[in-house]
Amino acid sequence: MALCARAPAAAFPKLREGSRRRTRCRASEAAVPVAEEGRLERPRWSGETPLSKMVGALISFKPLYNLMKVASRQIIISTAEKANVPWRVMSKEILESNVYQLFDELRNPNLVYPDYYLNPFHAYEEGNLSWLAASEAEAATMSIAKRAIPDASSIEEATQRVRGPWLSAIENRHLKYSGNKCEIKDILDIGCSVGVSSRFLAEKFPSASVVGLDLSPYFLAVAEYRQRKEGRKKQIRWVHANGEATGLPAKSFDLVSLAYVCHECPARAIVELAKEAFRVLRPSGTIAITDNSPKSKVLQELSPVLFTLLKSTEPFLDEYYLLDLEEALRSAGFVNVTTILTTPRHRTVTATVPFDKI
Repeated sequence: MALCARAPAAAFPKLREGSRRRTRCRASEAAVPVAEEGRLERPRWSGETPLSKMVGALISFKPLYNLMKVASRQIIISTAEKANVPWRVMSKEILESNVYQLFDELRNPNLVYPDYYLNPFHAYEEGNLSWLAASEAEAATMSIAKRAIPDASSIEEATQRVRGPWLSAIENRHLKYSGNKCEIKDILDIGCSVGVSSRFLAEKFPSASVVGLDLSPYFLAVAEYRQRKEGRKKQIRWVHANGEATGLPAKSFDLVSLAYVCHECPARAIVELAKEAFRVLRPSGTIAITDNSPKSKVLQELSPVLFTLLKSTEPFLDEYYLLDLEEALRSAGFVNVTTILTTPRHRTVTATVPFDKI
């Protein structure tokens, strides 16, 4: 989930630098603003550019980095509170609940965390392995939706305008390339966090069984707490595992989703996530990755203050922007790789497992 985050249409062809394309993404339930590509392949503040290196040097200065973390957190909380998100109330409810017991039920004590996951994330020194991060995750998700859709009249509208096009993209993609061969019966949500994306997937595809998988047992405990509180009839199953090596059976899912996950991973991890998704998907299955778009005009034109704060809380953002995600999917074995903008800030990349997968 990024500070400036955390597709039913044809693919955008690759654009030469200097060209622009506008598209209006439509969700079945909500109007969506024009999503416009910028002039560049990626923001000037990312990758190996002089500007990116200068920002990296600033972040590496520890006293300044600590100030940036505080400022980043304040921006997210301020956005939430201005939009009437009860940030502190939501966090307090989690921290004073029975979530700690659920932690013990869900945690896999034998799991070895990858080195990159032990880095600070999102202004939390312990990254995603803390109760504070877990208790604030859903409120932060609401705040980020509002930042992504600033003209939305409410958090509910902003959330729908972020999630609606993503879900429609998945549905339309699967119907186009897999519908006659592979009904969506089993869904794996890799990097499910506190279960927000998993719940949206379960509501969109009510006949499917959904598995939410995450490296953080803290997040999974909150996901299960929310599920029990809601009294969901068809339960989502939570799995504490590494998305790069899930331990789940091969050819056991029809849809694998990664929502706002890849920008938090080094390139090597994204490549392995793609390979593992291919392994667990059935023939004609679909992978859907939604995340920040390097070509987003909004992200390319962020102010120096905002992109510096953003990079201070996202240690692998440069690697994400430099990676050719579409090619990584093709290399893993996927076909018909398609990328579209689903919000002014986000892209959804979808691809299909060949029907003759061995």
